[in-house]
Amino acid sequence: MKSNFSVQYRFFAIAIFLFTTAVSFAQNDTHITVTFNHTPLKEAVLKVETLSNKTFYFDETWLKGHFVTKDFKNESLRTVLDDLFSNTNINYVLKDGKVILLNNTYVYTLLPTDFFNEAKPDEKEFDDNNNAPIFQEEYASNAIQTRKLVTIGKQTPNAANKTYTLSGVFKNAKTGEPLQNLSISTTDRSKYAVTDSEGRYSIRLPYGLNKLETNLLGFERIRQDVVMYGDGSLNIELRENTESLDEVVVKSNKDANVRDAVVGVTNINIESVKTIPLVLGERDILKVATTMPGIKTAGEGSSGFNVRGGRADQNLILLDDAVLYNPSHFLGFFSAVNPFTTGSLEIYKASIPAEYGGRLSSVFDIETKSGDMEKFKGEGSVGPITANLAVEVPVVKGKASVIAGFRATYSDWILRSLDEEELKNSEASFYDGIVKYKHNIDSDNSIQGTVYYSKDRFSITSDSIFDYNNRLISLKYGHNFSDKSRAEVIFVNSQYEYGINYEADANQDFDFGYQLNEYQAKLNLSYKINKQHKLSYGVSSKLYAIDPGDIEPIGINSDVQPKTLDREKGLESAIYLSDLFEVNKNLLLDVGLRYSFYAALGEATQNVYKEGVPKSESSIVEVKTYDKNEVIETYGGPEYRISARYLLGSDFSVKAGFNRTIQYLHLLSTNTTQSPTDIWKLSDLNIAPQRANQYSLGFFKNLPGKDVEFSLEGYYKTMTDLLDYKIGAQLILNDKLETELLQGEGKAYGIEFLVKKNAGKFNGYLGYSYSRSQVKLDSQLMQERVNNGEFFPANYDKPHDFSLVANYKLTKRFSFSGNFTYQTGRPITYPIGRYVFAGEEQVLYSDRNQFRIPDYYRLDLGVNIEGSHKLKKLAHSFINISVYNVLGRNNPYSVFFVNEAGEIKAYKTSIFSVPVPTITYNFKF
Repeated sequence: MKSNFSVQYRFFAIAIFLFTTAVSFAQNDTHITVTFNHTPLKEAVLKVETLSNKTFYFDETWLKGHFVTKDFKNESLRTVLDDLFSNTNINYVLKDGKVILLNNTYVYTLLPTDFFNEAKPDEKEFDDNNNAPIFQEEYASNAIQTRKLVTIGKQTPNAANKTYTLSGVFKNAKTGEPLQNLSISTTDRSKYAVTDSEGRYSIRLPYGLNKLETNLLGFERIRQDVVMYGDGSLNIELRENTESLDEVVVKSNKDANVRDAVVGVTNINIESVKTIPLVLGERDILKVATTMPGIKTAGEGSSGFNVRGGRADQNLILLDDAVLYNPSHFLGFFSAVNPFTTGSLEIYKASIPAEYGGRLSSVFDIETKSGDMEKFKGEGSVGPITANLAVEVPVVKGKASVIAGFRATYSDWILRSLDEEELKNSEASFYDGIVKYKHNIDSDNSIQGTVYYSKDRFSITSDSIFDYNNRLISLKYGHNFSDKSRAEVIFVNSQYEYGINYEADANQDFDFGYQLNEYQAKLNLSYKINKQHKLSYGVSSKLYAIDPGDIEPIGINSDVQPKTLDREKGLESAIYLSDLFEVNKNLLLDVGLRYSFYAALGEATQNVYKEGVPKSESSIVEVKTYDKNEVIETYGGPEYRISARYLLGSDFSVKAGFNRTIQYLHLLSTNTTQSPTDIWKLSDLNIAPQRANQYSLGFFKNLPGKDVEFSLEGYYKTMTDLLDYKIGAQLILNDKLETELLQGEGKAYGIEFLVKKNAGKFNGYLGYSYSRSQVKLDSQLMQERVNNGEFFPANYDKPHDFSLVANYKLTKRFSFSGNFTYQTGRPITYPIGRYVFAGEEQVLYSDRNQFRIPDYYRLDLGVNIEGSHKLKKLAHSFINISVYNVLGRNNPYSVFFVNEAGEIKAYKTSIFSVPVPTITYNFKF
């Protein structure tokens, strides 16, 4: 306890100092008249020194970078000095004709009210459950790096009992990426905060010196001393922690499946893809996605995806914000996305964010990872069919980098080396390349650009060569207005084209071409109003330009007549607003509204058909002509995006959602699955856009301490104006395409179950879904009615879908993996009888899709052998040995019927009917 004498002495000394200071100031006050016009602060201070006839003491470095514009007319010296230093950290003291400037230090003229009270320990902050925060010292043995002292705000009188807000952003010093779920706290743990998905934090700190510490697995721990004199911001970059540990699992989204508001979202762990055995040893993130509940394909080797009962064209597949129209190589055997350059893949099956539109069923949001900004790195693989190499190159150390990947197949060489004559004459090859540049200009500004190109070329027969390619360009500029507000400006271009070269019959040789172009500009903004409300809003506009086909004869002997269809154009624009609203600690709402507007544009001609009769050339009553960019027809409407999460416990939640979506672009195909030669069709005078409503409900549970996730989700979806076709429809080079098409309605419903174990020696997931997808093509016209206008199964309707993916890590170098899949056989139309008509025997077929092909199941096994883990090696490697279809199951891809000598015989085709072994060598440097 302090003695009475020491307290009295301290009070007496301070009182004398304050009294003499006040008297001296009062006796020497001066009035000043002076004008400053963008005058350097140092020059202004010297001018005031001359006019006041007082001596000023200061450090010149304190005044650099400050300017003054102000008129003073007979103002007191105190008023002049207060104005001069109002936007700086400078305080001052007047004593005995001297003016002493102080850098963020204040001399009090009044004692604080609690000056003689004993200091009380800081009160602990508590969470919503009235529990003190718990901090785990993952790196207790690591040295904490101490950073240079930082002063926030300007010291002012009567501020000692206040608290202030310190906010900012934490980033990875190497890549510039935000650091999520980083904890920052005072050393006594009385104050703490956690960064959000954008690396942002906000913490309330008391006046004066605060000692802060950071904690995030995989990154250095630092101690940052901060003197708080007011509200302010502090952005910090952390280096990755390179200390060798037994095992480090960095999880920035722990419990996100329970706590996020969105329902129906699938995240693919890119790193885990390398251990899953797949056909021909190729890593394939999109193939792995099809092992998750609710995501299917029509069959083995199929292109396109069917998500929650939707068609293949109802998925918006984005690569760095640009649309990838054909996401597959080799007729669907491989995806067109390079796994070595991919950073993340999020699939929205429901709760689609309001910023996305133009598709009914899902969004595949693929983001290319940023290159390393500190050192040169690379990764690659060599397999039986493909070779892949990706490199990361720093351009400006710590600020800019490039990542580039290239992948190609050498299957042509393999086909030519086979003994089978038919295969020798076949051709099948593909390649793709991607380059991404990212530059962090400063803490608030960044730019990035991506260029991607892929090309496939194949020939199933010796007389036809098919080729198709994707090209996309993406540019993005990001700017932080403040810790609460951010904007992104995005420009993209996507192109998809294919061609057919036929040279066999000299009288029918031709060259056919098709091309689709898409241009889009987009502005995304976000603003964090407070802890309860986070707004996202923006506008976008997209221009479609489709050349639906042209054919040219090859050679002077060809009888093929040249033909070119008119270009189709459409403009799709939208505005959106969403609010992530935290009602209370248990209830979280994500409410969004998107309003989209579409206009079909000329130059074009459109046919008007007679009401009440089938559309045909004979029922045309008028042909309308439209000039260039003239509006042909408009469509639009609101698209609601609503989802909610309610916490039933810290690790258990229930979520619900409602989505309304509109799609103005349609894919037309007479094949069972998506084909490279399918055509895209814009909505116009005769074809309305597709619309869908989806309702979803889910329960999500995590086992604490076990890293095990459970989810159970159900959904119901209705669709209108789905595009289908008449039997025997001619879709290619048809300038009256609407006469071959039907528009109907659809419905889909199902339940999905998933259990995942994310860590440990034994990990993996088990998924099961029961789902139905049905179509109804009804009309008052018999010719436009299918199955008597009743609902019937869609081509991709597979009620039961079961997947098991498991990995077991025997040692640090050896692990085993397995993949088992079971699916109900897809629908098919069978011949069920014969009848005689006009003296000829005809085949009677069942209702469309009344029967099913046999069920599908497959088991794949793999062994992964890691190279030595020595730190100093030229390259680190691992070998994957896998067997695809271990059981040799002859799974039918399709069933077809042939009339042989008056007898109908059924045949089936299979893709892989025997086990397929593969060895792939992977390396990193």
